[in-house]
Amino acid sequence: MQQLTSAQRRYLRGQGSLIKPTIFIGKNGLAEQVVKAIDEALDDHELIKVRFLEFKDEKKVLGADIAKLCNCEMVGMIGHVALFFRQNKDPEKRVVSLP
Repeated sequence: MQQLTSAQRRYLRGQGSLIKPTIFIGKNGLAEQVVKAIDEALDDHELIKVRFLEFKDEKKVLGADIAKLCNCEMVGMIGHVALFFRQNKDPEKRVVSLP
């Protein structure tokens, strides 16, 4: 996946302010099922929010792990909510159009 420019990140953060968290990280942490759910959500929506209910002290490390495991990019983090983006490989299924 190609790196996002700062203008694209700003655009995605604006789009992300309109959506609700899709995935919640709880007491099980970054379990295999959670990674699979994040991967599926990225395939469906491209832009998702992940809320940290637990592990709030490690959220930056977990965010980097999610980006690495799911081959996506962390667009931003506000409080305990992180925003992730991965563009769909199929141009016909793309939901978000980058500037």
